[in-house]
Amino acid sequence: MGVGFIAVSILLLTAANTVWAGCPASTVADMKGVKAGKYPQQYELAEFEKLAGCKMTFQGNPDIARLNGKIRGNPSSVPSVANRLPSEPLVYAPYDSIGKYGGTLDVLSNATEAGTSDFLSVRHVNLVRYSDDLQTIVPNIAKDWKWNSDFTQLTFYLRKGHRWSDGAPFTAEDVKFWYDHLGLSPLVMEKPKDYLLVAGKRMTVEVVDPQTVVFNLPAPKPGLLAHFATSFAQGFQPKHFLAPFHPELSANADKLAQKAGFENGLAVIKAYFGNSDWTDTPSPLLNSPDKVAKLPADVIPTLESHIYITDTTEGRHLVANPYFHIVDTQGNQLPYISEQDEIYANDNEVRILKLINAEADYKSQSLQLPSAPILLENQQKGDYTIHLRPEITLSTFAFNVTSADLEKRKVFGDLRFRQAMSVAINRAEINEV
Repeated sequence: MGVGFIAVSILLLTAANTVWAGCPASTVADMKGVKAGKYPQQYELAEFEKLAGCKMTFQGNPDIARLNGKIRGNPSSVPSVANRLPSEPLVYAPYDSIGKYGGTLDVLSNATEAGTSDFLSVRHVNLVRYSDDLQTIVPNIAKDWKWNSDFTQLTFYLRKGHRWSDGAPFTAEDVKFWYDHLGLSPLVMEKPKDYLLVAGKRMTVEVVDPQTVVFNLPAPKPGLLAHFATSFAQGFQPKHFLAPFHPELSANADKLAQKAGFENGLAVIKAYFGNSDWTDTPSPLLNSPDKVAKLPADVIPTLESHIYITDTTEGRHLVANPYFHIVDTQGNQLPYISEQDEIYANDNEVRILKLINAEADYKSQSLQLPSAPILLENQQKGDYTIHLRPEITLSTFAFNVTSADLEKRKVFGDLRFRQAMSVAINRAEINEV
């Protein structure tokens, strides 16, 4: 379903500038005279309004109430779009045109937790991400960040009014909860993942206020920001939702879990969180189908663009997150696409046939070069386009500048050593191998 816009010719006069009511439909292809902001292809709201000379108003998917009704555990009533967005949402410039609401994105994966990364990437969020130029780290869930001078303290600034998919506030407490009570809790994760530590030691996470959270590092680790920009392991989890089942935080955790048929609170956390840094683990809909009806929701609340409403061995179905934090340049809350349908096909020949028969809109992972000829041959029949990107798969070498071996750390941390290695590497030979 499309979204209609009415041209408004009313001028809002200010002391310094003339501001148009309604913002231009700026796209990457045609920015309508709006200059680039601090980061490629995106703006903070105040930044865009200033550069565009406009005051943004917000619109949402007209079908959002129906979609919200499919998310068990969500409140039945949906606030206005202005009350679902953060007070300063992130603004994206679409590539070619302002989108239209509706439709279903059909995708293929191999199986549960297999061949799902390309689809996960479509909806994934983290504190920061890499821009599409693959070079620039840009804000995402976090509005901004700041390092101290020696890279031992990283501060994230969150968005006021940001909400989880169930409408509950997202705050700095959710970041601290993820680190202290999931990532570092031996009750949940037997051993901390390496990225949670610096030189083998834990960081501390300090909540300054609801929108400010500080990572204090025992040693310099400038790569921590890049970790959040590239990892599927999200640096936050919904404290309001999981804490009641966590024995470190609630004396009634086990009793509450047992009412739903689980052994204890930790079993509920495992059913929702997966006790893994991989964010695409099976939900209670699949891992606990006989108990899920007694839980507060079918799946854990998310900050991603879409949320699961079904999860089976055959595939999964998702609907748009009513509280997603991004809008386009005309104030339309994203995502445009209302629903997503993921079906599993673990046999390569079956996947290829489904693509040729136009049963999927998008697929990249698990497609191998030997399949290229038949896919290229059937492009017209299947009404699809093949994009070959062999340059994406590159050999990468890196030195552990926080190695536990202090002598190695000294050498690896010397910029001259890394520059010398860069000169010494025979790239032509590596390409041939």
